[in-house]
Amino acid sequence: MATTDETIATRADLLHETSDRHEDFQAVAPEHNWWDWYAAYMVAREAGSTPDQAAAAATRYMAEVKHIVVPSA
Repeated sequence: MATTDETIATRADLLHETSDRHEDFQAVAPEHNWWDWYAAYMVAREAGSTPDQAAAAATRYMAEVKHIVVPSA
């Protein structure tokens, strides 16, 4: 798979967005590996989910697969 400057820039933008979105989860979640949430979020975004849908998918993944559950509001 060839890597281009555009591909790298696109991935960097997605990583930045993911970091920003993770802050909300990080603020209320028990201790966890950030990369698990990032991976779930990025996969969802790359599959066409909106940022809100991707954050929800990542949070569900953390709860269902990693057993990291955020407290209810």
